[in-house]
Amino acid sequence: QVQLVESGGGLVQPGGSLRLSCAVSDNMHRIGATDWYRQAPGKERELVAEINVGGVTNYVDSVKGRFTISRDNAKNTVYLQMNSLKPEDTGVYICSAVLRVGVGTPRLYWGQGTQVTVSS
Repeated sequence: QVQLVESGGGLVQPGGSLRLSCAVSDNMHRIGATDWYRQAPGKERELVAEINVGGVTNYVDSVKGRFTISRDNAKNTVYLQMNSLKPEDTGVYICSAVLRVGVGTPRLYWGQGTQVTVSS
């Protein structure tokens, strides 16, 4: 079955950067609208960034100016570039995207999550 494969998480110092990837596991499904969520311990899931089919983006206020969501259609991958990271950015980052084969029925998929830890 097709999956969203997330990568790029890790341990970084405050002020550092990471780039997360959300890639489709096959070459038949096309990625459409995509959201990045994060969930920190003791906190509810938070929508961090989203990009629609037309490339319009939105961000939660706390990451504006620091995070950038983008899509590379040739690679069928959505990225989340995270700069100037803060300890409060720590959490599991999860992508959620609409996938479809050709003009088939679009369906929503979720990635497995990747851990981001910002700490000295």
